[in-house]
Amino acid sequence: MASRISELVLACRDPELLARFWCEVLDFVVLDREDDGAIEIGPREGFGGAQPTIILSPQEDLPPAHTYRLHIDVNATDRDQDAELERLLKLGARRADVGQSGEEPWHVLADPEGNVFCLLRRRLDPL
Repeated sequence: MASRISELVLACRDPELLARFWCEVLDFVVLDREDDGAIEIGPREGFGGAQPTIILSPQEDLPPAHTYRLHIDVNATDRDQDAELERLLKLGARRADVGQSGEEPWHVLADPEGNVFCLLRRRLDPL
């Protein structure tokens, strides 16, 4: 038997801001709020399904977002990549330069706190 990813933890300055952003991006909902200010977001069916939840954990002293060694990749499920890029930019994402050539089949973006993520070309079926 193997392990699977059940939760991703993202240290951030403003969990509320990122919860709103990532809930809109992923069609997630707030599942839990902790006394320390952490917010868990995930699929509407809750924890334990096929998709991992994301815990937005408040932390004051963060290194620059571009120095993190892990980033999230997303795929549109109900539109093409160009339409999804437009939607993400309207939600508050911004284009990010991490040294890409411009020929990649994905877009490098940053969330409202500067955490880099990629919008891939390939479409996935909704779960």
